[in-house]
Amino acid sequence: MSTVTLDDMTLATSVVETVVSIAADEVKGIASIGSYSTKGLRSRFQKKPSTSGIDVKVDDDNQIHIDIHVEVYYGYVLPDLADELRRLVSEALQNQLGISVSTIDIYVDGIHFNR
Repeated sequence: MSTVTLDDMTLATSVVETVVSIAADEVKGIASIGSYSTKGLRSRFQKKPSTSGIDVKVDDDNQIHIDIHVEVYYGYVLPDLADELRRLVSEALQNQLGISVSTIDIYVDGIHFNR
């Protein structure tokens, strides 16, 4: 199990990924986190949020870097959508876990044309 250690607290990266996933679900225009086409039928019935498509890394200086792969709905301005996602993820991690993130990189892997 991969962990994130900051100050005197150690968290499983899955905890960080779950907070990121929940925050991303609040962004209007995000169709899915990760690739919708690679998710199996089983993942559609899971009770916990999907963390597929979220990668959390900690560098040697204990800086947290997050990559988020998303698919979006057609008709949204992508830079605005990415900014909103970064803002909500950053706020959620700060408010819920007390951690700051160095970078949040957003990758748009696909566009959905129907909602």
